[in-house]
Amino acid sequence: MTAVVTPQLCIGGRELTEPKLDPSGRRLAYISRGDGAASIVLVDLDVPGTSAGVERQLTTSPPPSAGRGMGGGCYAWTPDGAAVVYAATDGGLWLQPVPGGAASQAVVGDTDRPAQAPAVSPDGQFVAYAVEQAEVWIAPLAGTDAPRRLDGGEHDFCLDPAVDPSSCAVAYQAWAVPEMAWDGAVVVTVDLTTGDRTVTTTVAAALQQPRFASDGTLFVVHDASGWLNVWRGDQPLIADGEAVEHAGPTWGPGQASYAISPDGRRAAFTRNERGFGRLCVADVDTGTVEEIGRGIHGQLSWRGERVAAVRSGARTPTQIVVYDASAGRSWARAVVAVGPPAGWDDIELVEPELLALDHDGTALHARWYRAPRPADKLLCWVHGGPTDQWTVSFMPRVAYWLGQGWDVLVVDHRGTTGHGRPYQQALHGRWGELDVEDTAALLAEAQRCSGIAPAATVAIGGSAGGMTVLGLLARHPDLVAGGVASYPVTDLVQLGPNSHRFEAHYTDTLVEPLESQALLRERSPLASAHRVACPLLILHGTDDPVVPASSTVEYAAAVRAAGGDVELHLFDGEGHGFRQPANQLREYELIGEFLARVTRVVDR
Repeated sequence: MTAVVTPQLCIGGRELTEPKLDPSGRRLAYISRGDGAASIVLVDLDVPGTSAGVERQLTTSPPPSAGRGMGGGCYAWTPDGAAVVYAATDGGLWLQPVPGGAASQAVVGDTDRPAQAPAVSPDGQFVAYAVEQAEVWIAPLAGTDAPRRLDGGEHDFCLDPAVDPSSCAVAYQAWAVPEMAWDGAVVVTVDLTTGDRTVTTTVAAALQQPRFASDGTLFVVHDASGWLNVWRGDQPLIADGEAVEHAGPTWGPGQASYAISPDGRRAAFTRNERGFGRLCVADVDTGTVEEIGRGIHGQLSWRGERVAAVRSGARTPTQIVVYDASAGRSWARAVVAVGPPAGWDDIELVEPELLALDHDGTALHARWYRAPRPADKLLCWVHGGPTDQWTVSFMPRVAYWLGQGWDVLVVDHRGTTGHGRPYQQALHGRWGELDVEDTAALLAEAQRCSGIAPAATVAIGGSAGGMTVLGLLARHPDLVAGGVASYPVTDLVQLGPNSHRFEAHYTDTLVEPLESQALLRERSPLASAHRVACPLLILHGTDDPVVPASSTVEYAAAVRAAGGDVELHLFDGEGHGFRQPANQLREYELIGEFLARVTRVVDR
């Protein structure tokens, strides 16, 4: 008998991220986050008679400031494997002995100017790091020298420093507003002896993830070819490049979608194939590619003959895995840790089907999850970002609604990453317009193919996806019975000035500069609130640092004033997304009640 997906099962378990092999390749550290603070845990991979040893908690106090999902930038091993340097919740960097002991502070910081993305020099003498994602510094791990700033202040954002093998240079990703990281980031290399800075750039491309091979060759990811590919120096890792993405957009520090072998002769990299994933290894001289795993992979680490990664898939709950090519194992995979709770193995999980549509001279993309039993109702889910993508990874909430008898259509409107630079850049100047029209076209096609009626269709999305949902309800009410918008963008004029620093200039390229507000007002859902006649459920946290809750309250009042049917629920103390278990469960409950209400009139 197939088990039932419950909300409790969906929110249970722990988050896993940032697996990193020690320099010997024999031990693996990774971050585990449960109900409380995150911690770095350690596993010995060479325990006799087992594929992996028992995990032990490494860090205690202060706790690490961990990324989420495929994000990282929290810690780095020292070259002798005797310690890790990690970014803590107090904003500083701490030196944690391995396999245990009291941590000592390496860099003093504060929560307003946190240190992130530490990279220890190969000689173990210093650590390079970013401060507030805006500055790059180095500080000694031994001795009394004061920390030294490396960047020249000419860029608004600086991320992910990497130290060359000679320890004489540091490279980092940088960009200046109004561009975002995926528009036109560069890589800056600083000579530590002379202080000279060299900028690596390409025409109409964004660079990310700078790393040095053992011979000093600089590797980067960029999309000058039209696709985010790994490059070795001035040559693509795969000859002539390939029409798939090897990385996602830069949303924060520590993305690790590729890893260089210790001898520099090979590189492991991820492929995004219209949302599906593969893990491959390429020979850097011949370009020969070997597939070593399927599924969505990220946070790659390579030491010895082992590659560690976070792995996930539509039918694969999130794991930490190690691929081992030593002793003739031919990249044998061992599961070291699993994040979601027990019970998912008994669930009938499904892979999505690809949906493509030729619309407006462009091939649009979506992934269609069909319920285990034939469904007569459809959720159209719009990702946030809006330049992000929901890849075919483990998504408990999708599994839950499939179990409730809903098909789920995940749309990739133009602006979505994963389909090449022209597709992603097409949203420039057209946010609030193109995303809505593309979503409407994909939804109409799914309804045509399935026969599912608009009266049994609900649009759902959060953040930028919530904004698209509100636009869909205002401009295409004939396609849906209602909409669910979580912490949606409702007022583009107020978004930048009231958002955090990373999001503050989002609208400059996607709509227009803040100084000229006409188009920002026109594209804002607030301007069309009076046209929303379909039932609408809105959920928002009162402490949201990205999208102000006050704008959502104003929007809901405008819908009601025009006679619209809107439910607004504010969650005290929650930010951009709900973290408290009680509120997460309440979210499932409210959405379930809303879906039952707006679709109960459908004639089955």
